[in-house]
Amino acid sequence: MSVRAVRGAITVFENAKESILEGTKELLVEMINRNEIDNESIISVIFSVTNDLNATFPAIAARELGWNDISLMCTNEINVPKSLEKCIRVLIHFNTEKKNNEINHVYLKGATVLRPDISN
Repeated sequence: MSVRAVRGAITVFENAKESILEGTKELLVEMINRNEIDNESIISVIFSVTNDLNATFPAIAARELGWNDISLMCTNEINVPKSLEKCIRVLIHFNTEKKNNEINHVYLKGATVLRPDISN
């Protein structure tokens, strides 16, 4: 078994607690479903948000999904001028038998511009 990582990102409509939590949950559920990840295999999760999102911590959404025994960390994305706004990014580390090329990274809503080569 190997440790792998899956990336994901989503944009939200506004800097509001409900919007951030709803968008984060949508992204996490999609990442888990597309990669068939069992919660017990998750090692840690890193969340980053753009500077225009500060109404709440996106990790709260993971706790609301029941991820109470998983290490979670929130941080700010680098504030690059003219970069994508209102974006939540996620990096999940997990144990799996999958190879790197079998991991399905997930980019939703406006975040599809970050990885147009794999967005669907």
